[in-house]
Amino acid sequence: MSWLKTFTNRFSQQCESSEHHRDTELKTRYYKSNFEQTIRGVEEVFSNKQHYEIKSVSKEHGEIFVHSKQSPALDIIITIITVRPLETAVDFTVSTEKWSPMGINKALKKQILAAYDALDQKLPSLRTK
Repeated sequence: MSWLKTFTNRFSQQCESSEHHRDTELKTRYYKSNFEQTIRGVEEVFSNKQHYEIKSVSKEHGEIFVHSKQSPALDIIITIITVRPLETAVDFTVSTEKWSPMGINKALKKQILAAYDALDQKLPSLRTK
């Protein structure tokens, strides 16, 4: 049954990271920074106006909404949660309206991993729980 879930997941138009994700690459990442530093770091990662447009920043809810102008057009929701004073968790949800006969989920996962890699260079990483 696992192979069927893997196969159908390939065609999913949404990919997200989470605390207990079965794919270890898509587990929540933690950073040794406060909430404000993490928000600034995420904004810097997505500050390239040619590729991304930051649509909204909600500090009250700890979310940033970004639209990717690249192909395929993606909507990215970044969730930032303070765990401890100098420990902040970051999760990504990436979705698209585009469908591909070969599956689009791999491109969505690639976007999440690229965003995490860029954020790892901006903020000191703690661990993946």
